[in-house]
Amino acid sequence: MPEKNIVLIGAGYAGVHAAKKLAKKYKKDKDVNITLIDRHSYHTMMTELHEVAGGRVEPTAVQYDLRRLFNRTKVNLVTDNVTHVDHDKKIVTTEHGSYPFDYLVLGMGGEPNDFGTPGVSENGFTLWSWEDSVKLRKHIEETVTKASLEQNVEKRKAMLSFVVCGSGFTGIEMVGELLEWKNRLAKDNKIDPSEIKLVVVEAAPTILNMLERRDADKAERYMVKKGIEIMKNAAIVEVKPDSIVLKSGEEIPTSTLIWTAGVRANSDTKDYGMESARAGRLKVNQYMEAEGLKDVYVVGDLAYFEDEEGKPTPQIVEGAEQTALTAAKSIIVEMSGTGEKEAFQGKYHGVMVSIGAKYGVAHLGGMHLSGWFAILMKHMVNLYYFFGIRSGYYMWQYIMHEFFHIKDHRNIFRGWTSRYGNVLWVLPLRVYLGWFWIDEALSKIYGETTWDKVSITNLKPLFNGIGSDSWLTATTSKMPFEWLQTAATSGASQAAGDAAGAAATNVTTPILSHMPGWFQWIMELLMPNLDVALVMQKVVPFVELAIGLAMVVGLFTWLVSIGSAGFLVMFTLSAMLGWDKFWALPASIALLNGAGRTFGLDYWAVPWFQKHLGHWWYGKPKSVYQDK
Repeated sequence: MPEKNIVLIGAGYAGVHAAKKLAKKYKKDKDVNITLIDRHSYHTMMTELHEVAGGRVEPTAVQYDLRRLFNRTKVNLVTDNVTHVDHDKKIVTTEHGSYPFDYLVLGMGGEPNDFGTPGVSENGFTLWSWEDSVKLRKHIEETVTKASLEQNVEKRKAMLSFVVCGSGFTGIEMVGELLEWKNRLAKDNKIDPSEIKLVVVEAAPTILNMLERRDADKAERYMVKKGIEIMKNAAIVEVKPDSIVLKSGEEIPTSTLIWTAGVRANSDTKDYGMESARAGRLKVNQYMEAEGLKDVYVVGDLAYFEDEEGKPTPQIVEGAEQTALTAAKSIIVEMSGTGEKEAFQGKYHGVMVSIGAKYGVAHLGGMHLSGWFAILMKHMVNLYYFFGIRSGYYMWQYIMHEFFHIKDHRNIFRGWTSRYGNVLWVLPLRVYLGWFWIDEALSKIYGETTWDKVSITNLKPLFNGIGSDSWLTATTSKMPFEWLQTAATSGASQAAGDAAGAAATNVTTPILSHMPGWFQWIMELLMPNLDVALVMQKVVPFVELAIGLAMVVGLFTWLVSIGSAGFLVMFTLSAMLGWDKFWALPASIALLNGAGRTFGLDYWAVPWFQKHLGHWWYGKPKSVYQDK
């Protein structure tokens, strides 16, 4: 097959999804080149911008570097602005280069639509990019600080009034973040939280019109109960530096108008010579091919295709992913020359909206959820997104910043999982647990029940005495393994009952009297005979010794704590662990909080490995990419 060039413009949800699909398909095909062009070196989690603007997470939390997403794939990354697309010559021109294409995928998304309302661009704030969220966050912090020092009552009141225009997902989620943030803003600036006023202004007679009324009404009741003012049938006709003007003539004093009222297609495409539809979106057919053009595909918010008459594909993440998948499959069919293209069929599983970190409403399939369960489902959907783009790294980062690296109890677990605490206080526990494992290991290597005193010859008569065909059943159903060692060393000719009785006088009663059947089956697969069992018996003490030493010096504490917990669970299920040692299991779990970074080698080791292994596996992030 002659060399083929696939160029994708835009690293939004749709662009990333299409590039991942194509990269997987042509992973081993050297004749296929894939290039992804975006003006930024990162992919933005657009659905979480309100968390940055509302002070819940740090700005970097929604920035996903493209190198980390596409390293070890064949996708070439280019950070540049596209200036022209020549459909006749099939060349994409950027400010710093040009890229020939056989197939082109446009996924630049949308941008805020102010519908020509005077003053929005000059005096308002939008929330449609990472830069928007950072700018808005800074403005809110500075405005509250200035207001706290303002002695003019009316001016102070206007500065502390925050107005959100639009009651769609973005607007409601933004005001929800402000609702939770205002207590912190008030505390830091020594003002009363009640001085901060939150207002939602909606031109329509109802809010959250993407939801069923029962869900939208529930969300509205929650917001009103929390003190958010909701103004319906209130279209904004002008935005001034210190107020907004409604169609009714009413003027609302405010220094902050957050505009989330509409979306239109990316204005960069107006010079691409392509047919557009409502809000500037580009017309496509059922295969996501641009109308009137061959080998050009449009995906995501930019694409206009009517699922039903008069109803274009919704501008949501699921819509972006599904249009991207359709386009990628169409290109694959075109390149292979076999099979038939699959027409787009939108399958949307539901909608959800969060009002802060602790409350939300959702309609998923036939389920109507609210409160805690709705927020939990939103997190599950976001985690599934990372699974879809095959990014375990950013899935982990999401878990950390949403559940652990959080302040002011602003997460689904009300802050109970926050990691912001001093791990110094677990240092004694870490050292004590480390010595526990060292002592366990040394007692088996140099103690009276060492592994070298137990042989297959010694053990076989004991198994025969027990009368079982299964060595594992004998060692676990009748007595713990350490009991078996004592019995075998003291004389293999003793009957099984005598051995168990003698050992029982020196060993604490085990937590389980016998091994569960399912675990016994697993152990028999892992250790099918005595030879394997004795090899494992020789290896385990040295693993225990390594765990103990690593804990004492604080090296790879997170990993060895998992190993410690794993061993203890295994010993418990094998009926070998007594109640006197069970404390070590919760202790192992407690040390998963980064305990090795306080007076431990992890203080240096973990950052070093994160840096060097991260660069080796994911690549080194840069502000500009120019792959060839």
